[in-house]
Amino acid sequence: MANSLTLALVGFSFAVAAPVSAEPFLPTFDPREFTGNTVVTHAYFPVISGQVRTYAGSPANEAFILTGMGSGPIIMGIRTNTVRDRAFEEGRIVEDTFDYYAQDRKGNVWYFGEDVTNYFYDRAGNLTGTNSSSSWRAGVNGALPGYIMPADLRIGFNYYQEHAPADEALDQATTYAVVPSFTISSGTYRNVLQVLETSELDPQARGFKYYAPGVGLIFEAEGLRPNNKNPRQVFELVTISSAAH
Repeated sequence: MANSLTLALVGFSFAVAAPVSAEPFLPTFDPREFTGNTVVTHAYFPVISGQVRTYAGSPANEAFILTGMGSGPIIMGIRTNTVRDRAFEEGRIVEDTFDYYAQDRKGNVWYFGEDVTNYFYDRAGNLTGTNSSSSWRAGVNGALPGYIMPADLRIGFNYYQEHAPADEALDQATTYAVVPSFTISSGTYRNVLQVLETSELDPQARGFKYYAPGVGLIFEAEGLRPNNKNPRQVFELVTISSAAH
């Protein structure tokens, strides 16, 4: 696992930096741009009900699992689609999040919020408590939805993924590059979209995400240095399966 992750990073991850606009774009929300259909079909961000994607980390004591949960809550008048994101460290769940998405008529995938449960343990591994830090929903406390994956994939496009200052959620992203070929242990993927994620609340929090057409997220590099290299943690897609009934 570690070898394939390292090869992917050395071989493909660091393309020439994309030009970035001075201010991230905050899309104007218009409920008339949504059809009421909860299906999310963006080639780089498909959301499939019942699909389970497992990601392994290096160092190997971390992992996360994404599960398509189907129709979600109505937020700002829009019926969303839910993805459950569970993060694990040393086999223990540390975060359980329900993310809410919807796709508009133009093909933009919007991010409408997340309900988060964080888990805390003592040194012996016993659960000591939980909280909901980093939760937010569009329409609450002045929060606005952003793009999790825009239809416009031009290099250098810088946009807000979420705009919830009162809830300390101001993540943004930049379409960074399209990588012709990207190899991880689960296979070789073509025309992979590379996205740089940052936050004005924590400028040191920088990471790359890689999306394959028809698949979605396949690789993630977190904790990049200012030169966008030497990630602290990486994850790769290892399996795609169906949820047990």
